[in-house]
Amino acid sequence: MTDDRLTADDLEFLRRPLHGFLSVAAGPVPAQPRPVWFEATPPSPDDPAGTIQLFTGPDTVKIRRLAKDPRASIVIAAPADERERWIAVAGRTSVEADGAHDLAARLASRYWDLADPTRAADLAAILAEDQVRIVIHPESVRRYSY
Repeated sequence: MTDDRLTADDLEFLRRPLHGFLSVAAGPVPAQPRPVWFEATPPSPDDPAGTIQLFTGPDTVKIRRLAKDPRASIVIAAPADERERWIAVAGRTSVEADGAHDLAARLASRYWDLADPTRAADLAAILAEDQVRIVIHPESVRRYSY
């Protein structure tokens, strides 16, 4: 099924600590997706389709590639021990200077046990560095479940 927005069912699935596989349009051919943490946001007046956001350093290869061509896609799949399900979101991106550290902290608490001193130190290291948010504004949302 193809749509141009995230549904309530999509958002419920995307709240889980799953890895997304990000590809950017200006990247190598064939695409070489990278695993990323992500957060899905519900539709709003500013983003009626909802968004997918992630954080990265401001000088990373993905940021340089997005400056050349702002299109990206992300695929999120259920773990192998569950029934088949995936969601693919493609669209234009914006790179936002604000909110990246807050996003990193939220995602770290979702993906890691921050009571573990090693993980808490890992988060502190992330927060000590400059970060930006990549926001994918969906133009195409495809999904499959079996």
